[in-house]
Amino acid sequence: MRLELTQADVAERIDVATEVYGRLERGGMLPSVQTLLKLCHELNVSSDELLGLAQLSPVNRISEAPTPPAERPEIRRLLRSMRQLDPAHIKLLGLVAKALLRR
Repeated sequence: MRLELTQADVAERIDVATEVYGRLERGGMLPSVQTLLKLCHELNVSSDELLGLAQLSPVNRISEAPTPPAERPEIRRLLRSMRQLDPAHIKLLGLVAKALLRR
């Protein structure tokens, strides 16, 4: 939430299906070590924090502020949808966008 990412955003960044990430987030399944490392990197948290162990053994983390997301969630959802379109539909969508900007 602090990074303003949706489940779909995180799933895409760690290269898993949105449904799989939802199960991970709800505790319905455990991530592989590789997926856990990707999650730590993308969410800027330690593995102890993700596993709920942070209270038991504090971790010295680099105190750099997380980078804000480049786009709003609506834009990221739109881009995700656009990546699935064929080139002709992308061109048509570009024309619609230009027409909307002229209004």
